[in-house]
Amino acid sequence: MPKQTHVPGEAFRYMENAKELLKAASIEGNAYIDKKPVREAFGTAYLAVLEAINEALIKKGLTVKQLPKSVDAYRAALQKHLAVNNGKLLRSFEILYDSLHIAGYYRGLLRNVSTVKDEIKAADDFIKKLLN
Repeated sequence: MPKQTHVPGEAFRYMENAKELLKAASIEGNAYIDKKPVREAFGTAYLAVLEAINEALIKKGLTVKQLPKSVDAYRAALQKHLAVNNGKLLRSFEILYDSLHIAGYYRGLLRNVSTVKDEIKAADDFIKKLLN
């Protein structure tokens, strides 16, 4: 089994990929016509959020093997290591989980252009706040 590593800056790379997916998606009126690239963008943005949390946890001293492997483990890790005095961080993660992963990617419910862009921006802001 190959050694698992973490690449710093992956979160930003994933976010750029998500934005590129949206740029290529066709818009008619105020909605994306094809939901496949939008769902892919949401899935990629959610992965960017997870990568940012991983990077922040590694900066706190966790090893790659200790990184969370489920959404519940991410919640616990955020609470224990990153959001000790900042409940807003955990709330932000919960909102991003619901919007990016569940509504945007899993169910494909979000297609309004301004809503999609707002959610991608929220993910971008979360990542920047966590890593800068």
